[in-house]
Amino acid sequence: MHETDMTKALILTVKDWWESQPDRPTIHRIHLIVGQFTCVEPASLRFAFEVQTQNTFLHGAELAIQETPLIAFCHTCQQEYAPEIGLQYACPTCHAPMDDIRSGRELKIDRIEYAAAHSADLAPIGK
Repeated sequence: MHETDMTKALILTVKDWWESQPDRPTIHRIHLIVGQFTCVEPASLRFAFEVQTQNTFLHGAELAIQETPLIAFCHTCQQEYAPEIGLQYACPTCHAPMDDIRSGRELKIDRIEYAAAHSADLAPIGK
């Protein structure tokens, strides 16, 4: 289950960012973009995230996953097509092998939703 290792890497990446922030914000949601061709199972990723963030700075944070479809481009036909993962990767028109993937391999943090941890304790600017 490589989702566990991926979750560890995600947590370390977010932790590095979080620790660099002077006010250590409360993280509410992490938005990920995950391509269908990465072989990442979103449900397994969410489960691994929930388990690994218990009693950490990310406890209670939500993992929001946006999946991107596998889209390939056939240079022979000059058209995009959606291969069927695990079944058919060649161009459905000319049967040329898939050699140009336009989307579906993404695996990245899109954005992080957070709030300042102690915003009520901060003095107004200029005082």
